[in-house]
Amino acid sequence: MCDLDGCDDQSHLPEIKVKPEDRRLFLKGLASLPLASVLAFPELSQAAAAKLDNVTIKLADGTEVSAAIALPKAEKAPTVLLIHEWWGLNDQIKAVAAELADMGYVALAVDLYGGKVGTDAPSAKALMSAVDGDKATETLVGWVDYLKNHKQSNGKVGTMGWCFGGGWSVNASIATPVDATIVYYGYVTQKADQLKSLKGPVLGHFGTQDKNINKEMVGGFETEMEKAGKKDSLTVNWYDANHAFANPTGARYDAEDAATAWKRTTEFLKANLS
Repeated sequence: MCDLDGCDDQSHLPEIKVKPEDRRLFLKGLASLPLASVLAFPELSQAAAAKLDNVTIKLADGTEVSAAIALPKAEKAPTVLLIHEWWGLNDQIKAVAAELADMGYVALAVDLYGGKVGTDAPSAKALMSAVDGDKATETLVGWVDYLKNHKQSNGKVGTMGWCFGGGWSVNASIATPVDATIVYYGYVTQKADQLKSLKGPVLGHFGTQDKNINKEMVGGFETEMEKAGKKDSLTVNWYDANHAFANPTGARYDAEDAATAWKRTTEFLKANLS
């Protein structure tokens, strides 16, 4: 979860224009540009997002849910499930999926808002508040199963989420076994009896200036992980940054810390999913 202080309201930000040299580099391939550059420019994010295909599965009650998938060139590859911020499944998250596919992963960006995307803080909060927890859990479990059984999957799955999606990254890993869990400044209030079901390691990225997802909350999470016998499974990284520091489209973006967090993220995925 997030609130108006804990998430980054981007509605006041000016539109960022794409530099001609960056556009030319992008046309040579997404890998020619740093991920942060792609995410910062709306036109480049849209182009990256366009590389993804839409896929659907059905829940037990017959409800159809959708996600966007990016595929690598490899015949067999590790898989990553991406869970969006409180804004919803937008081009930014899809661009991250495209980047992971270029790195050799089957990357699936899920949609917990039924196709809706927040355009400002109040609309994002309303969408987030309307999420049914049981249905979201069933949806994520369904997508993890989808990835495990995908024809290009090596059978290993990692979850990754930001803000709203960060908390759900842990929830998904509690609900069904995965091989790695990544949390970017998400609510981590789960208790030891829940955390006992975690099977893989957990990597967390948090900002010291975050007023809500703060030292007290994360410290409590560390305590609960220890109670659950998972102390050695948790790695917590702190950055001198605010909430949403890894989002290049937001006012709180911290380029240096975001780059460090992404390096740690990709190393963690490689170590646990390859």
